[in-house]
Amino acid sequence: MMLVELTAPPIEALPVAGLRTHLRLGTGFEIAEDATETAALAGFLRAAIATIEARTGKVLLARQFRLRLDDWRDPEGQPLPLAPVTAIERVEIDDGAGRITVAAPDTWGLQPDMQRPMLVPRGAWLPGVPDAGFATVTFSAGFGAVWDAVPDDLAHAVLLLAARYYEDRGFEGNALAVPFGVSALIERWRAVRVLGGRGVSRKRA
Repeated sequence: MMLVELTAPPIEALPVAGLRTHLRLGTGFEIAEDATETAALAGFLRAAIATIEARTGKVLLARQFRLRLDDWRDPEGQPLPLAPVTAIERVEIDDGAGRITVAAPDTWGLQPDMQRPMLVPRGAWLPGVPDAGFATVTFSAGFGAVWDAVPDDLAHAVLLLAARYYEDRGFEGNALAVPFGVSALIERWRAVRVLGGRGVSRKRA
Protein backbone atom coordinates (compact mmCIF):
# COMPACT_ATOMS: atom_id res chain seq x y z
CA MET A 1 0.00 0.00 0.00
CA MET A 2 1.19 3.49 -0.81
CA LEU A 3 -0.70 6.61 0.29
CA VAL A 4 0.22 9.98 -1.24
CA GLU A 5 -1.13 13.39 -0.24
CA LEU A 6 -1.90 15.25 -3.45
CA THR A 7 -2.89 18.63 -2.03
CA ALA A 8 -2.04 20.63 1.08
CA PRO A 9 -4.16 23.10 3.05
CA PRO A 10 -3.45 26.72 2.05
CA ILE A 11 -1.88 28.89 4.70
CA GLU A 12 -5.14 30.87 4.85
CA ALA A 13 -6.89 27.79 6.27
CA LEU A 14 -4.42 27.44 9.16
CA PRO A 15 -5.26 29.06 12.52
CA VAL A 16 -2.17 31.27 12.52
CA ALA A 17 -3.98 34.10 14.31
CA GLY A 18 -5.27 31.66 16.92
CA LEU A 19 -1.79 30.31 17.56
CA ARG A 20 -0.40 33.84 17.78
CA THR A 21 -3.03 34.71 20.39
CA HIS A 22 -2.43 31.46 22.27
CA LEU A 23 1.30 32.10 22.45
CA ARG A 24 0.77 35.68 23.57
CA LEU A 25 -1.48 34.54 26.43
CA GLY A 26 0.82 31.67 27.34
CA THR A 27 4.12 33.51 27.41
CA GLY A 28 3.37 37.21 27.65
CA PHE A 29 5.60 38.00 24.67
CA GLU A 30 4.38 40.03 21.73
CA ILE A 31 4.79 38.32 18.37
CA ALA A 32 5.48 40.44 15.33
CA GLU A 33 2.89 39.93 12.61
CA ASP A 34 5.29 39.81 9.69
CA ALA A 35 5.66 37.37 6.84
CA THR A 36 8.61 35.54 8.39
CA GLU A 37 6.87 35.00 11.70
CA THR A 38 3.64 33.97 9.98
CA ALA A 39 5.51 31.38 7.90
CA ALA A 40 7.20 30.03 11.03
CA LEU A 41 3.91 29.73 12.90
CA ALA A 42 2.32 28.04 9.88
CA GLY A 43 5.17 25.54 9.89
CA PHE A 44 4.57 24.68 13.56
CA LEU A 45 0.86 24.29 12.84
CA ARG A 46 1.47 22.00 9.88
CA ALA A 47 3.78 19.86 12.02
CA ALA A 48 1.19 19.68 14.79
CA ILE A 49 -1.59 18.81 12.36
CA ALA A 50 0.53 16.05 10.82
CA THR A 51 1.22 14.61 14.28
CA ILE A 52 -2.44 14.65 15.33
CA GLU A 53 -3.52 13.12 12.02
CA ALA A 54 -0.90 10.37 12.28
CA ARG A 55 -2.11 9.43 15.76
CA THR A 56 -5.83 9.50 15.00
CA GLY A 57 -6.18 8.63 11.32
CA LYS A 58 -8.44 11.68 10.99
CA VAL A 59 -7.82 14.35 8.35
CA LEU A 60 -8.42 17.77 9.88
CA LEU A 61 -8.43 20.06 6.84
CA ALA A 62 -9.84 18.87 3.53
CA ARG A 63 -7.44 17.69 0.87
CA GLN A 64 -6.97 15.02 -1.79
CA PHE A 65 -5.13 11.71 -1.50
CA ARG A 66 -4.17 8.82 -3.76
CA LEU A 67 -4.07 5.25 -2.48
CA ARG A 68 -2.23 2.59 -4.48
CA LEU A 69 -2.85 -1.10 -3.75
CA ASP A 70 -1.38 -4.27 -5.21
CA ASP A 71 -4.83 -5.78 -4.78
CA TRP A 72 -8.04 -5.27 -2.84
CA ARG A 73 -7.93 -6.71 0.61
CA ASP A 74 -11.49 -7.87 0.01
CA PRO A 75 -13.26 -7.47 -3.36
CA GLU A 76 -16.50 -6.92 -1.43
CA GLY A 77 -15.13 -3.72 0.10
CA GLN A 78 -11.77 -1.97 0.50
CA PRO A 79 -11.19 -0.07 3.78
CA LEU A 80 -9.65 3.37 3.33
CA PRO A 81 -6.87 4.39 5.74
CA LEU A 82 -8.17 7.89 6.58
CA ALA A 83 -11.42 9.47 7.75
CA PRO A 84 -13.69 11.24 7.25
CA VAL A 85 -13.72 10.54 3.51
CA THR A 86 -16.01 12.99 1.73
CA ALA A 87 -15.73 11.70 -1.84
CA ILE A 88 -14.05 9.11 -4.02
CA GLU A 89 -13.14 10.79 -7.28
CA ARG A 90 -11.64 7.99 -9.31
CA VAL A 91 -10.84 4.28 -9.28
CA GLU A 92 -8.24 3.03 -11.78
CA ILE A 93 -6.82 -0.37 -12.61
CA ASP A 94 -3.30 -0.59 -14.08
CA ASP A 95 -2.49 -3.91 -15.76
CA GLY A 96 1.21 -3.56 -14.94
CA ALA A 97 2.14 -2.80 -18.55
CA GLY A 98 1.03 0.82 -18.45
CA ARG A 99 -2.54 0.24 -19.65
CA ILE A 100 -4.94 1.98 -17.29
CA THR A 101 -8.66 1.34 -17.11
CA VAL A 102 -10.86 3.83 -15.29
CA ALA A 103 -13.61 1.98 -13.46
CA ALA A 104 -17.06 3.33 -14.30
CA PRO A 105 -18.41 5.44 -11.41
CA ASP A 106 -21.62 3.41 -11.36
CA THR A 107 -19.67 0.25 -10.44
CA TRP A 108 -18.40 1.47 -7.07
CA GLY A 109 -19.37 3.80 -4.24
CA LEU A 110 -18.33 5.25 -0.88
CA GLN A 111 -19.54 3.79 2.39
CA PRO A 112 -18.95 6.70 4.81
CA ASP A 113 -17.80 5.98 8.35
CA MET A 114 -15.92 8.08 10.90
CA GLN A 115 -13.65 5.17 11.78
CA ARG A 116 -13.49 2.93 8.74
CA PRO A 117 -14.83 4.33 5.47
CA MET A 118 -14.85 1.89 2.59
CA LEU A 119 -14.82 1.70 -1.17
CA VAL A 120 -17.62 -0.71 -1.97
CA PRO A 121 -18.86 -2.29 -5.22
CA ARG A 122 -22.27 -1.45 -6.67
CA GLY A 123 -22.48 -5.05 -7.80
CA ALA A 124 -20.89 -8.17 -6.35
CA TRP A 125 -17.21 -7.28 -6.60
CA LEU A 126 -14.78 -4.43 -7.02
CA PRO A 127 -12.96 -4.45 -10.41
CA GLY A 128 -10.43 -7.25 -10.73
CA VAL A 129 -6.72 -6.41 -10.38
CA PRO A 130 -4.33 -8.35 -12.68
CA ASP A 131 -1.47 -10.25 -11.07
CA ALA A 132 1.17 -7.77 -12.26
CA GLY A 133 -1.05 -4.73 -11.85
CA PHE A 134 -2.39 -2.47 -9.14
CA ALA A 135 -5.41 -0.39 -8.22
CA THR A 136 -5.38 3.35 -7.55
CA VAL A 137 -8.08 5.16 -5.60
CA THR A 138 -8.17 8.96 -5.59
CA PHE A 139 -10.27 10.40 -2.78
CA SER A 140 -10.89 13.51 -0.70
CA ALA A 141 -10.93 13.51 3.09
CA GLY A 142 -11.20 16.02 5.90
CA PHE A 143 -13.65 17.67 8.27
CA GLY A 144 -13.80 20.76 6.07
CA ALA A 145 -11.88 23.39 4.13
CA VAL A 146 -11.84 25.93 6.98
CA TRP A 147 -10.53 25.65 10.51
CA ASP A 148 -13.96 26.21 12.07
CA ALA A 149 -15.00 22.82 10.64
CA VAL A 150 -12.44 20.97 12.77
CA PRO A 151 -13.90 19.52 16.00
CA ASP A 152 -13.08 21.69 19.01
CA ASP A 153 -11.01 19.13 20.90
CA LEU A 154 -8.84 18.32 17.88
CA ALA A 155 -8.44 22.02 17.06
CA HIS A 156 -7.36 22.77 20.62
CA ALA A 157 -4.94 19.82 20.58
CA VAL A 158 -3.30 21.27 17.47
CA LEU A 159 -2.85 24.68 19.11
CA LEU A 160 -1.35 23.12 22.25
CA LEU A 161 1.04 20.97 20.26
CA ALA A 162 2.03 23.79 17.89
CA ALA A 163 2.75 25.99 20.91
CA ARG A 164 4.90 23.21 22.35
CA TYR A 165 6.84 22.97 19.09
CA TYR A 166 7.27 26.74 19.11
CA GLU A 167 8.57 26.78 22.68
CA ASP A 168 10.86 23.78 22.11
CA ARG A 169 12.25 24.94 18.76
CA GLY A 170 15.92 24.12 18.46
CA PHE A 171 15.70 21.27 20.98
CA GLU A 172 15.47 18.20 18.78
CA GLY A 173 15.16 15.83 21.72
CA ASN A 174 11.67 17.13 22.45
CA ALA A 175 10.48 17.19 18.86
CA LEU A 176 8.52 13.93 19.04
CA ALA A 177 7.09 14.40 22.53
CA VAL A 178 3.31 14.73 22.75
CA PRO A 179 2.13 16.36 25.99
CA PHE A 180 -0.38 14.45 28.11
CA GLY A 181 -3.00 17.15 27.61
CA VAL A 182 -2.79 16.69 23.85
CA SER A 183 -3.01 12.90 24.15
CA ALA A 184 -6.10 13.22 26.35
CA LEU A 185 -7.81 15.53 23.84
CA ILE A 186 -7.29 13.19 20.88
CA GLU A 187 -7.87 9.89 22.66
CA ARG A 188 -11.53 9.50 21.68
CA TRP A 189 -10.65 10.06 18.02
CA ARG A 190 -8.04 7.36 17.88
CA ALA A 191 -8.98 4.25 15.93
CA VAL A 192 -7.42 0.82 15.89
CA ARG A 193 -5.57 0.69 12.58
CA VAL A 194 -6.93 -2.36 10.79
CA LEU A 195 -5.99 -1.54 7.22
CA GLY A 196 -6.10 -5.18 6.30
CA GLY A 197 -9.83 -5.28 5.85
CA ARG A 198 -12.19 -8.18 6.23
CA GLY A 199 -10.78 -10.91 4.08
CA VAL A 200 -7.69 -12.20 2.38
CA SER A 201 -6.19 -10.56 -0.68
CA ARG A 202 -7.17 -12.41 -3.86
CA LYS A 203 -5.70 -11.48 -7.21
CA ARG A 204 -8.07 -11.90 -10.12
CA ALA A 205 -6.90 -11.56 -13.68
